[in-house]
Amino acid sequence: MGSVRRLAVTAWLVGPLGLVMPIGSLLYVRSAYTWVTVVSENMAPTYTVGERLIVERMDGDEVGRGDVVVFEVPERNVKGAVLQRVIGLGGDRVVCCEGADTGERITVSGKPLAESYVMDGIADGMNRPYDVKVPSGRLFLLGDHRVNSMDSRFYESEEHRGTVANGAVLGRVGDGFGGAAVWFGGALLGLVLALVGLGLGIAALVVRKRAAPQLPPWPVRV
Repeated sequence: MGSVRRLAVTAWLVGPLGLVMPIGSLLYVRSAYTWVTVVSENMAPTYTVGERLIVERMDGDEVGRGDVVVFEVPERNVKGAVLQRVIGLGGDRVVCCEGADTGERITVSGKPLAESYVMDGIADGMNRPYDVKVPSGRLFLLGDHRVNSMDSRFYESEEHRGTVANGAVLGRVGDGFGGAAVWFGGALLGLVLALVGLGLGIAALVVRKRAAPQLPPWPVRV
């Protein structure tokens, strides 16, 4: 009976664990990630209208230069969330521009940015020079389509020079499933464990039935 007990104990351990893993994984993914649909051309050519993007929920304290973020600034009378790229963090000095045409470069704290992602290689294209010291706890954001993006450049008259508060950020756009794929993998593994637990439980019942002592037949009165 020792083998039966081991099978039963293993089944009770593996089966529930297998059920908990997919439920926990799916709940985490649902709370930590969301989807957005691109609705404007301000981030072309990186993202196109109608494209669906995976967004990892976080605020501006966790993002870095070059990240593409989703944020909301209701006071700008912009409906819904906006998709733009982080150019400067709190303490950075963002200046436009060095050079001209496709050779122009934005500088951040004195260092020119190499921006391979901008549309047609144009870093600004608006002939609107700016020199912004990003306040602590805020972000300077630009779209990748610099001649077709209402971004930090156009709100310099605001108190914070067009920058956006870290708290306005809803999340960061990922390059793919990334971390979410790991959790989906955990859910799949959990389903496998649940099936294994079920199989072990059935095996324990079969072995127990076979190992049970056979009772003699009831006497039959003639």
